[in-house]
Amino acid sequence: MTSRVKVSDEPLSPSGRLFLRPEMDTIIHCALGVEYAMDVEAVKTTIRNSLMLKHPRFCSLLVHDKNGLEHWRRTEVDLDKHILVVENPAEATNNDGSDIEKIVNDYIAGLSVSCPLSLDKPLWEVHIMWEPPCAVFRFHHALGDGIDLMSILLGSCRKVEDPEAVPILDIGGSRKNRKGSFRKLWFQRGVLMGFLKMVLYTLNILMGFLKVVLYSLFFYLEMVLRSLWVRDRKTVISGGEGVELWPREVVTAHLLIEDMKVVKKAIANATINDVLLGMISAGFSKYLDHRSPNSLKKNQRITGVATVNLRKQLGLEDLTKMIESNSRARKGNKFGIILLPIYYAKDVEPLQHVKRAKATLDLKKKSLEGYFSYKVADLAITLLGCKFVSSFNYRIHSNCSYVISNVVGPKEKLTIAGNPIKYVRVNVTGLPQAVSMHMVSYAGQADMQIVVAKDIIPDPKFFAKCIEDSLLEMKEAALAAVKLGG
Repeated sequence: MTSRVKVSDEPLSPSGRLFLRPEMDTIIHCALGVEYAMDVEAVKTTIRNSLMLKHPRFCSLLVHDKNGLEHWRRTEVDLDKHILVVENPAEATNNDGSDIEKIVNDYIAGLSVSCPLSLDKPLWEVHIMWEPPCAVFRFHHALGDGIDLMSILLGSCRKVEDPEAVPILDIGGSRKNRKGSFRKLWFQRGVLMGFLKMVLYTLNILMGFLKVVLYSLFFYLEMVLRSLWVRDRKTVISGGEGVELWPREVVTAHLLIEDMKVVKKAIANATINDVLLGMISAGFSKYLDHRSPNSLKKNQRITGVATVNLRKQLGLEDLTKMIESNSRARKGNKFGIILLPIYYAKDVEPLQHVKRAKATLDLKKKSLEGYFSYKVADLAITLLGCKFVSSFNYRIHSNCSYVISNVVGPKEKLTIAGNPIKYVRVNVTGLPQAVSMHMVSYAGQADMQIVVAKDIIPDPKFFAKCIEDSLLEMKEAALAAVKLGG
């Protein structure tokens, strides 16, 4: 057990309170598949010595004050109550990988709708499965966002090649250093030419700023309308209010980062996220054409909700210092949401899906939609209350067709408690869409967990295959394009 620390109760962040509302009660599941049967005592020792038990929220109960507001109250952590051993969730009749994968996915699906986290202990658990060997970490979303929780989790892991080294997530891009830009412009080809270039440079900055403002207002207005009456036209994949309570099924789409890079190189200035969205667009088109042929119009819009990380990734040493200093800069959820439209397209050249996805994401990058959604929600919770904002957010999700998230995981092979990790898979529960997709990359592979309401999407394995096949078709088209161009 950890020692009791006498500290005052800490109020939940506005976004943390949002995830405790009944309509948005959200739990993150992270499954770590390992090579050998897990040693429970070794797992306890690893967690006891990790950042997890240094993080205040992992050592705090959720309590309410006399006004009904939620607070974190520090408590002792009894690891025996948090680390649960799963005895034979299902019989593994053979060594077929798909059967073993189904056992884990079915267990997670069962947790998704019927097993809330108990409030008599901090809001996290670890479920250890013997066969197949796997650890399922369960974190309430009120503890933090996906990037924050993944960082804390990876703090318990070590690199295979260097058992003392801790992995980090590489989520940030480098910013161009513009220091001295004006000076360079001024002295290029004399003072007069430098002055003219400076004027053009300034006008370009002002036009860019104006575009950011206009795109941000336009996209956020669209989000507001989604919370009122605008919604996708009904299809066989549509969810809606109350669907978050329906039985779930979980399947895995197996993808390779190298294949996505091949596709990315075939399209100028494309990114992995462009390829991911294009792949989803093609996969949905294939699936819808199979389930309801000729029932959708060409270019019919299918809108998704995507999360946007708004925090800077820290190394383990910096993260440890921030936690130990009790800084609030790192704690809690810090992400926004954006709307991501894709379009039904039949008999289209595979790379066209990526090109259209890239055009969509390029416009999103010119806006502050994700930042607006975070800041406005934060302010609205303070002024109007959590119930109002929760209803607003829930309506946005209910009026969209899917959820997508993508986390860049570690590039190296890892171990946990000395046990080599074979895969890292993440999914989120408690959402009213009938389909949600969550991709995490790990050591060159990218497993996408697809969570569906099985009464609406009865054949999720076929849907997963549509996504896998779409990537392979895009890869073949990309290789053919490169060969033709070369």
